[in-house]
Amino acid sequence: MKKQVYTIKIAASRKKVWEVLWNNDTYVQWSAVFSEGSRAESNWEEGDKIFFLGKDDDGIVSKIARKIPYEYMSFQHLGEVHKGKEVIGKEESEWCGAHENYSLEPVNGETLLKVDMDITEDYVDYFDKTWPLAMEKIKELSEAD
Repeated sequence: MKKQVYTIKIAASRKKVWEVLWNNDTYVQWSAVFSEGSRAESNWEEGDKIFFLGKDDDGIVSKIARKIPYEYMSFQHLGEVHKGKEVIGKEESEWCGAHENYSLEPVNGETLLKVDMDITEDYVDYFDKTWPLAMEKIKELSEAD
């Protein structure tokens, strides 16, 4: 695993950026950059599971490791979802144990969004290309009236 960090400054409050990140309507818009039809299924409570799924119901199963509203969200990936079935454990999934963290920091009236995540070597190039596009979409949605 390699830790990658992606950042962008957004001319909006932390509350607005947070809502764009985790509101179902806007989540599907910015996460479509990674896979059309992406969605998150969760009750969004710390300690509970969250499913990051594509249109075919395959994806990643994680837990919300830490949640500080409008400041920080951390996901710990537990495994994968194949054909709607959870596949959990290090032997079954190379993503098991990886973290994906979202930090929102106020900077001179704007919000600095920082995403740091553990990425398997096979996906570094993919995320290095797609995260900047996702960040731009988050910025666009957050700065819209």
